Amino acid sequence: MALISLDDLEGLDEDEQLGDDITDNPEPMGDEEHSDRLLAHWRAVASTHQVTVPTEMRGPIQEMTRNNQQREPVPFVPVSSQEKMGEVLWEERVYPAGKWACVRQAEELYEQSISKSFMKLMRFICKENSAGGHLGLTVPVVSTVATADEGKTLSKSVETAFYLPAAFQDAPPRPHDSDVRVVQRDAFAVVARPFSGTTNEQTVTRNIGLLWELVGGAASDGLRSDAYVVAVYENPGVPRRRNEIWFLRR
Repeated sequence: MALISLDDLEGLDEDEQLGDDITDNPEPMGDEEHSDRLLAHWRAVASTHQVTVPTEMRGPIQEMTRNNQQREPVPFVPVSSQEKMGEVLWEERVYPAGKWACVRQAEELYEQSISKSFMKLMRFICKENSAGGHLGLTVPVVSTVATADEGKTLSKSVETAFYLPAAFQDAPPRPHDSDVRVVQRDAFAVVARPFSGTTNEQTVTRNIGLLWELVGGAASDGLRSDAYVVAVYENPGVPRRRNEIWFLRR
């Protein structure tokens, strides 16, 4: 499951144990205690970024946990890559045109914007759609953020989106929440660099800077510097979860 909405609380008691429960056990949680622990874990994680997880998220959290291993990768075509001593420094890819479910938020903190957006997307994915059931999740879930001050400051307005699974590309379900929009996006090219851990404003800004250093010179021609994409592949229970920074080609 690719949750970019809530960053993990590293000092939380039982965090690693709860992370194991969430990621390694896709079976339905039949007892109330386990359900309470899941909700409590998400709330503890969210509280570090001043985000509240409401009680009505209990159902979507359980549904996403049950379907944790049913993740469909977003299709792409690799173009080129730069490696050093066997490590991929960055990779250029082309993603196809397709339909994405998107939510835009503009909260005080970057982390608040992506948290609140993804909770809306979770409800759409799990049941609040015209199909009336779980749609399935694709990875990565992506957040597009504009920048100011020559890329040093992230905009408060962030759009979080996930690519609709292949089964729904031709006939996408309608969201119940008007804040969730299903849009057709054109094909686009990115230069991607992996990083692990949390995705907050500090880590995102730092990794944007690192990628600019790596693609300096001729390799940076045609790359946008006014907006970036943060792509996340795993849920908040994973302490060193996989992320990427994407630079967009004009």
